[in-house]
Amino acid sequence: MRHEYGNCSFCGGPVEERLVSVDYRTKTGLVIIENVPAGVCRQCGEQYYTAEVAKAMEKLASEALAKKTVTVPVYEFPASANL
Repeated sequence: MRHEYGNCSFCGGPVEERLVSVDYRTKTGLVIIENVPAGVCRQCGEQYYTAEVAKAMEKLASEALAKKTVTVPVYEFPASANL
């Protein structure tokens, strides 16, 4: 799947197509989708998805069976942190 991306809308850098992993949040929680074709800015790393890819990720996250499960630690930022 090849798509021609324009320059990054945030920093103006060149955008190239790569396969990336996406942390995708659904109503039921977090899923990770691997090998997603995306435009990635070579300067700042911002990611862009075509409408077809975004729709496919939504469908996959809600309908497909996961190929594996990982455990992810969750931390809470302390309210007492001196910022």
